[in-house]
Amino acid sequence: MKLNRLAALGAIAAVASLSLTACAANEGAPAASESASALQGTLNGSGATSQQVAIQAWTAQFQSQNEAVTVNYDPQGSGTGRESFQSGAVQFAGSDRAFKTDEISTGTFGACAADSDIVEIPAYISPIAVIFTLDGVDELDLDAKTLAGIFAGTITSWDDPAIAATNPDAQLPATKITPVHRSDKSGTTANFTDYLAANAPDVWTAGSVEEWPTATGEAAQGTSGVVNAVKGGQGTIGYADSSQATGIASVNVQVGDAFVGHSAEGAAIAVDASPAEEGRADTDLAIKIDRTTTAEGAYPVVLVSYLIGCAQYEDANTAALVKGFFSAAISTDGQNASADNAGSAPISDALRTKAAAAVDAIK
Repeated sequence: MKLNRLAALGAIAAVASLSLTACAANEGAPAASESASALQGTLNGSGATSQQVAIQAWTAQFQSQNEAVTVNYDPQGSGTGRESFQSGAVQFAGSDRAFKTDEISTGTFGACAADSDIVEIPAYISPIAVIFTLDGVDELDLDAKTLAGIFAGTITSWDDPAIAATNPDAQLPATKITPVHRSDKSGTTANFTDYLAANAPDVWTAGSVEEWPTATGEAAQGTSGVVNAVKGGQGTIGYADSSQATGIASVNVQVGDAFVGHSAEGAAIAVDASPAEEGRADTDLAIKIDRTTTAEGAYPVVLVSYLIGCAQYEDANTAALVKGFFSAAISTDGQNASADNAGSAPISDALRTKAAAAVDAIK
């Protein structure tokens, strides 16, 4: 969906009203940019709800060293963020998936100068927790085919033999299963369905999709909506970024012969086992996640959420703001702040080197 100019201006005004406040735990943290004190102005972004806590931490860090800068981020979902960036309504986006190569080749990017490449930085790595509420059960081991059956609507009761097979000691009631999914266009949905499609294509036949393809179960807006629906129900199961899935029962997924719970460490192992996507610009660091990895300790139900900007902006001050903010996000301090506040996995030194080169190309 493309926004017209008036809609874009309205979107900027709406985003500007949602300025993020600094988290007390991060006050005084150093910013990554040596020239940060010279920066001033307002930077507007929109996108993934998964990154919201991390972006709050990065904003606190960045603004503490740049008092004349305001960073606004509107967490409306990955799809909305990418659309707003393409329309020029915001200067950067957060997205739980990178732009596809055909979207880049055929699309326009209103935020960017003409003929500019885009910058896609994998700044936020996090497991997607499969969460549930079921009286008397605090943890479950489930293989991919069983998970696919639950979310496809072919496994409808918690005492189903497929669930019992991997949980022989659990007291499973004959409670109806209510799968909860995102109602909005979501990168978290894209990553979760990508895992199902890669590991159980004969059961989950809808493929990797951002918009939920069936009417099965219950729909909820945003990550917080899914979490609240699962917590408030009985027999409910859903998927959500791990940062917002504390204090609720979760699934251990099968990896090889083991069952692995969601963790930042497991997410990092899965990403390290995954190659970069081919056919991309030097500033586009999209990763092709290996959902079928059997690496020890890996948790393949993982999302890599991107900060997306332009390699070249029409306005030099906007370029400086984006470069400074992205630099703060990928810095060691920024990644540690994200890990502390959102439970994400800090990017590796090797990935940081590549990301720093891409950010440095912004002009």
